[in-house]
Amino acid sequence: MPRKKLPDIDEKDLVAWLRTGEHEAFGTLYDQYSAAIYGVVFRIIQSDAAAEDILQESFVKIWRSFAQYDESKGRLFTWMLNIARNLAIDHYRSLNRNPTQNQTVTFDVDMVDVEHNCSFNPNVIGLRELVNALKPDQIEIIEHLYYRGLTHTEAAEEINIPLGTVKTRLHSALKSLRMFFREKEKNNIL
Repeated sequence: MPRKKLPDIDEKDLVAWLRTGEHEAFGTLYDQYSAAIYGVVFRIIQSDAAAEDILQESFVKIWRSFAQYDESKGRLFTWMLNIARNLAIDHYRSLNRNPTQNQTVTFDVDMVDVEHNCSFNPNVIGLRELVNALKPDQIEIIEHLYYRGLTHTEAAEEINIPLGTVKTRLHSALKSLRMFFREKEKNNIL
């Protein structure tokens, strides 16, 4: 199959092509998403060299674990971004191990660099709007876990609530977000 250009392939077609295992499909995946993922990784790491290494490590992990991707659970970009974000946070924390200081990583969907031909734009899919539509206690959990990169335990300590409550609120928030996305998809808004 000849290499498809960015405007010629949507996410669904790209996923189907990636499932064939063709290396050209992975090249297209890299071309389509690497700039946005690099922007997020760089924002966390604040080092070009380290961000490039983590970007490469992320795409290797994405390629090796692609069979685990389930499109019914979320968008491809979101899945890839979580892999890269987790690797970046792990790297950040390994460099900043100071037991007397509580390190957090700031991450916001507005950090995604959409200027580099990336099909992901959180404003288009209304991610900020959807999160802000959640209950205040759910927003707080999402902000602590996803935007700031805290673990469940760290969030529980910072908010001063039991760990089980963090998990319950997170489960409820994610369930609400899934319902919002399904409704938008049903109405062909996404």
